[in-house]
Amino acid sequence: MNLENMIPYLVIAAYLFFTLWVGIIASRQQDNTPQQYFVANRKISPIVLFFTLSATNFSAFTFLGFAGAGYRIGISYYPMIAFGTALVALTFYVIGYPVWRLGKSHELITPPELIENRFNSKILKWLFLGVMVIFTLPYLTIQPIGAGYLLENLTGGQIPYFVGATFLTSIIVFYVFLGGMRSVALTDVLQGVLMLVFALAAVGAIANNLGGVTEANRTVYSLNPELFSRQGVDNFFTPKKWFSYMLLWMLSVPMFPQMFMRFYAAKTDNALKVSAVVYPLVTAVLFICPVIIGMWGHIAFEGLEEKASDRILPMMLTEYTSIWLASSVTVGALAAFMSTLDSQLLALSSMLTRDLYTSYLRPHASFSEQTWVGRVLIVVLAIIGLAIAYNPPNTIFAMAEQAFTGLAVLFPTVIAALYVRNINPTSCIISIVAGEITVLGFQLGIISPNLTFGFLPVVPIVTLSTFIILVGAIITSKGRV
Repeated sequence: MNLENMIPYLVIAAYLFFTLWVGIIASRQQDNTPQQYFVANRKISPIVLFFTLSATNFSAFTFLGFAGAGYRIGISYYPMIAFGTALVALTFYVIGYPVWRLGKSHELITPPELIENRFNSKILKWLFLGVMVIFTLPYLTIQPIGAGYLLENLTGGQIPYFVGATFLTSIIVFYVFLGGMRSVALTDVLQGVLMLVFALAAVGAIANNLGGVTEANRTVYSLNPELFSRQGVDNFFTPKKWFSYMLLWMLSVPMFPQMFMRFYAAKTDNALKVSAVVYPLVTAVLFICPVIIGMWGHIAFEGLEEKASDRILPMMLTEYTSIWLASSVTVGALAAFMSTLDSQLLALSSMLTRDLYTSYLRPHASFSEQTWVGRVLIVVLAIIGLAIAYNPPNTIFAMAEQAFTGLAVLFPTVIAALYVRNINPTSCIISIVAGEITVLGFQLGIISPNLTFGFLPVVPIVTLSTFIILVGAIITSKGRV
């Protein structure tokens, strides 16, 4: 193997070595308690919290999914995803602050613990847990899928898709296993910086090789003008659909357990305020990069279908940048995958440990035992994610949309828990069950798409779930008169 062929391996090895080093250094301050391992003793500073919230949310979907959507839909995908995700920042304080306050006063660690604390219902707690686990797993699977795609493309197939996915997942499991939330948060700072820097570098380099941004856009326009229309290719975005997607991101992102648990970990409420202000600015800058690269993909790679279009980013890097830059940008994309996967593994393992093992199987488990069970579950969850990733079932965009819709059903219950008094837990149980049955009905085609009235399913589904809780609140209040 000559030096040029070794470059991708050297760049990726350097990144992985440094990431492991940061994770191991952080793990040395581990005191082997659930508070430390799962939420870093609630001492994450404003800057670190911002980076870990951002890096956790920017995933394989951000790089590969956005680029694939840019290729299939066009530039209209950017304002929808950027503005919709920016709205998520509102929840960092609207939801984040009361979660932080309650977590601190009651020593809560997982989202289902908050639900039990507010409603005093184990059935609702376990239902909430089940929904979070079931709909986070598909999103977790997206991360090794993305890693496998990138490494296979960068190395010209020398590292096969599933080998790359397994290798990078193993690296993540190692440092999360050792250091928990502290290792995850500190590695997220490194990964967040790499994501932003290398995404901008990729756009600049590819544009330069295409004759500049203006010339690249002009060429794409001549190939397919619909890519620059407000509606997107084949009128993908109607006003109702546009509204639906923006609502989808805002309702679902804070319901992912890896995001929810970061609200517990903040050192002060000021840390949440900083993240709420800066986060929209970063989304505006970062999200344009993969979308526009995906659009430019039509210049060299016309006619890609469905799953094939999710590979357009690494294909463009290989085609239009030097091996050094392609390798470096791949590191930025890998940082996005790893910073999400490590958080998902830690969040799911903490819930299964605290809300199932400790709550139901071993109520008197020691702190040390809880931490070790969490570590074992991290390995088990990683294996499950890899098993699903072995044969990817759909496009990254479609997988993400399904996961987001299922989690959005939880939003009304969380708002009720944080802001409404005297809610009967039965109404929340019915709300979640009805919502998830409706999600399944739409996904299986049992419920006619016409019943969405032009919106995405998330709109009627969350409306139904909210209505059930409101009716329950009215009945409860009348019963107390």
